[in-house]
Amino acid sequence: MKAVDIITALASFAVVVGFLTITPGVDTALVLRTSLLAGRGSAWGVVLGIQAGTLTWGVLSAAGVSAVLAASRLAYDVLRWAGAAYLIWMGARMLWESRRAAGAAQEAAGPAAGGFLSGFRRGVVTNLLNPKVGVFYVAMIPQFMPEGVPHAVMGLLLAGVHVCEGLLWSLLLVGFTALLRGWLSRPAVRRGLDQLTGLVVVGFGLRLAVQD
Repeated sequence: MKAVDIITALASFAVVVGFLTITPGVDTALVLRTSLLAGRGSAWGVVLGIQAGTLTWGVLSAAGVSAVLAASRLAYDVLRWAGAAYLIWMGARMLWESRRAAGAAQEAAGPAAGGFLSGFRRGVVTNLLNPKVGVFYVAMIPQFMPEGVPHAVMGLLLAGVHVCEGLLWSLLLVGFTALLRGWLSRPAVRRGLDQLTGLVVVGFGLRLAVQD
């Protein structure tokens, strides 16, 4: 019965986080932009960084550590303001780079440039500085905890489901940019995408800052 309960919990959780994964957000915008401007290596660095952050939140939530964010207003606000500042800074850099000449922008070492490690670091920081991810796991994971299953193990399994779905979705995003790379590589389109992504990231940063 325990195995059946675990499979049922994982399947139900997969449905919930599936909708969360495909909902457009800062992660989607960051993966698309990095894939276009910096190539697949840096894009997969961002993807794996984001998923490493997701896995970390899942384990911490199962262990009860991130429950502090739900219980402590000060802890939540500190992380929220740090995340908002980082997103606004990153979006502003994107907007600034979009003002430069097309040739210079393509070679600029802006927020989307760099290799795999640079992208990985950016993905991890973006995810871990978003307290809403931690609060989401604190709120959701207990609802999918079968009786008699170690919380740390189940939390790791649930986070693993989320990571797998995130990887599949990112594979589609990176493949999409590869198919349209010829059109997306046009200077006007690149600048437009840079500006749009910058506005999206800044918007998420401002939303994170002002939302209670």
